[in-house]
Amino acid sequence: MSIFLDENSKVIVQGMTGSEGMKHSQRMLDSGTAIVGGVNPRKAGQSVSFDGGHEVPVFGTVKEAMEATGANVSVVFVPPKFAKDAAIEAIDAEIPLLVIITEGIPVRDSAEFFNYSQEKGTTRIIGPNCPGVISPGKSNAGITPANITGAGKLGLVSKSGTLTYQMMYELSDIGFTTCIGIGGDPIIGTTHIDALEAFEQDPDTVGVVMIGEIGGDAEERAAAYIQENMTKPVVGYVAGFTAPEGKTMGHAGAIVTGSAGTAQAKKEALEAAGVKVGKTPTETAELMREIIKGL
Repeated sequence: MSIFLDENSKVIVQGMTGSEGMKHSQRMLDSGTAIVGGVNPRKAGQSVSFDGGHEVPVFGTVKEAMEATGANVSVVFVPPKFAKDAAIEAIDAEIPLLVIITEGIPVRDSAEFFNYSQEKGTTRIIGPNCPGVISPGKSNAGITPANITGAGKLGLVSKSGTLTYQMMYELSDIGFTTCIGIGGDPIIGTTHIDALEAFEQDPDTVGVVMIGEIGGDAEERAAAYIQENMTKPVVGYVAGFTAPEGKTMGHAGAIVTGSAGTAQAKKEALEAAGVKVGKTPTETAELMREIIKGL
């Protein structure tokens, strides 16, 4: 099985007709994703031709696209200043899964559409500022390269897009049920804990790799969850051991103040919860490989 995304997922793309939307829609189609529509109110009624013989219709709204196609996933590629409106439109349409790839969205905007989604209670958000979610061999909603790993029995949840890709490659000999890049902004829709809970319930996922980074306390909270709720083995990696204190490093959420949010503090919390933590992504992959051998 997989979590959040599978071979039955029907995907629409908000911003499909833009340059990024076009490029990544083609890549998603090439990896087997069922893209059933795009959304652009200025191009409603048109269609877009992609390589491979894919002709994808364009709708004026998310609601219209869902009604016409049965779509249950939307991927957002619209520019930051329009992202809040795009997210709210999808939430109003009650799309079950909303994957927001766009980076640079103002935190206030993210807070507004996230809180709105919580009030409505019908839409799971992944992101923003994330690579999306891929269930190898089944569906790919986002920008994750589909050719670096295959289907298997591990779950992966990561704040970092680049480290998501590296870990997928490092453990390609085992493969994954689902890989989720949750994004590194201060406000995100799906957390480490959300993914861990779903992987724990998935009968085909036998172990989970969790990648965190400096800033905030998400990893410490995930460690507490793992200790209390996870029966499956979890290995971890925390990026940012060499980051200078007080500097924002890469992601908007990756800022350290004093001892709060340091890589060392996160590593210690995870290890106290029974998680084996690697010093590098490669070492982390080896730790998981050894665990899998013993299962």
